Amino acid sequence: MNLELLESFGQNYPEEADGTLDSISLAITCAFNRRGTLLAVGCNDGRIVIWDFLTRGIAKIVNAHVHPVCSVSWSRDGYKLLSASTDNNVTIWDVLTSDCEQRYRFPSPILKVQFHPRDNSRFLVCPMKHAPVLVCRDGGHSVVPVDDDSDLNIVASFDRRGEHVYTGNAKGKVTVLKTKELELVASFRVTTGTSNTTAIKSIEFARRGNTFLVNTADRIIRVYEGGEVLACGKDGEPEPIQKLQDLVNRTPWKKCCFSGDGEYIVAGSARQHALYIWEKQVGNLVKILHGTRGELLLDVVWHPVRPIIASVSSGVVSVWAQNQVENWSAFAPDFKELDENVEYDEHESEFDIEDDDKSVEEKEGPEEEDEEVDVTTVDAIAAFCSSDEEDDKDNSLLYLPITPEVDDPEEVGWGPPQEQPPQEEAVETKKRSHSSHQDGAPSPKKRKVKTYDIHLQDAPADEIHPLLCAKGSEGKAKKKAGRPKTHSKVGSGKSKGTRGAAALADITSGRVKDLPDRTSSGTEGKSEGALTTADSMDSQSEGMLASDTVVTAQ
Repeated sequence: MNLELLESFGQNYPEEADGTLDSISLAITCAFNRRGTLLAVGCNDGRIVIWDFLTRGIAKIVNAHVHPVCSVSWSRDGYKLLSASTDNNVTIWDVLTSDCEQRYRFPSPILKVQFHPRDNSRFLVCPMKHAPVLVCRDGGHSVVPVDDDSDLNIVASFDRRGEHVYTGNAKGKVTVLKTKELELVASFRVTTGTSNTTAIKSIEFARRGNTFLVNTADRIIRVYEGGEVLACGKDGEPEPIQKLQDLVNRTPWKKCCFSGDGEYIVAGSARQHALYIWEKQVGNLVKILHGTRGELLLDVVWHPVRPIIASVSSGVVSVWAQNQVENWSAFAPDFKELDENVEYDEHESEFDIEDDDKSVEEKEGPEEEDEEVDVTTVDAIAAFCSSDEEDDKDNSLLYLPITPEVDDPEEVGWGPPQEQPPQEEAVETKKRSHSSHQDGAPSPKKRKVKTYDIHLQDAPADEIHPLLCAKGSEGKAKKKAGRPKTHSKVGSGKSKGTRGAAALADITSGRVKDLPDRTSSGTEGKSEGALTTADSMDSQSEGMLASDTVVTAQ
């Protein structure tokens, strides 16, 4: 993708739907890497699907967790991926090898995880009803101090450079602390038209510039200047540069974020699949993107470089982009395209065949006419660099290499024929490998995962993650209201993993519903046949569960 050849004029925000990305599993959250070439999608079954965003194909699938993935974050260089699941585990993954490097266990549910923007050895964790935690790769952690101990509904985020941590609580208090010392630098309170305060739902920073937005419970998005907030100091009263809201429908916002250049702000509605786009400088609403009716929005991210938005709804990632207009016109290399009419000033003797006033150029030697062309120096692309960086010399991961899968490899190759071992030796070798596989011998390539237990004082251990509490209560009520099971064999399968248990419960419930409720003797054989099929599916699901458990343990 050559950014210099893209359309330089026109609107710099998406205007229509540009397809979907179906990860097979139900998508919950997503995140772009720093260059926008890879998209990580966290799914409901614990998998992380990494998409190659240029080809719109799946580059890798990581069997990350057993429970749903609720948050993902890329490292700066793109080689590491941070994920959190609803089972209170935070894990760091190697993107190239799909290996788990570190695992951190928390006592309470995790709402958000974020890598440090400049330091891959540190990351921020926001537990539920607890103060944010700064965690190091070696297992050390420090709790971010909060202003009010009674209010523990806190959201937090790094600023663009990772120098400060911004926190916000349910009473509208925003605090700014230094990342290294965790020292309070500035603070202010978000108020409504009166002196009443409003709860803060999220804090997001722009990729360029020094602005950030605060999404509050009063359905207003406030945009602040970071320099002004720091200048006001503690208990300051900075004024937002913009207040964005839906005056007609009074829409509450699920997720908000900046565009790649920081000039636009997109907000996803919490009521329906609709995206509102504002211009930051003026504050006017420029576009509303409507998805399928009846769907609820879960997550929204803007591409770091291009005017593309990815939204998650109903388990599918929807892509929004501009309307591509083909231009087959061929122009001269020195032709300059104009956005508007410009009056051209003709120079004297510009269109004359022979210029009499032109001075005679002196011909110089051949050595002075030669120019050296530098083909080794790679100029940095301004779109990829932050505003405080002159160049970008780090070796970032842009694409994932894909190994072709050969279904039917050729039996006879181009090389010399290899000598086959005798049949007895082959059988003995096969027996050894089979016995070692049954003994559960660990593979020499797999290294042991380092697991750290993060102990937090006064952390609520009995809380349920917001992604699970609503669904769990509805499922229990439906089970109690339904008719009792008529066959004990179908529901006799026991499983330890949540994924296998959920799949087994779905298969079992579907089989019971399909069985006809008849008492005649002519249908007993059919019922027994259906019951045998359910038992076989039960055993198959148990086998799949056992294999999944072994992979996760390794």
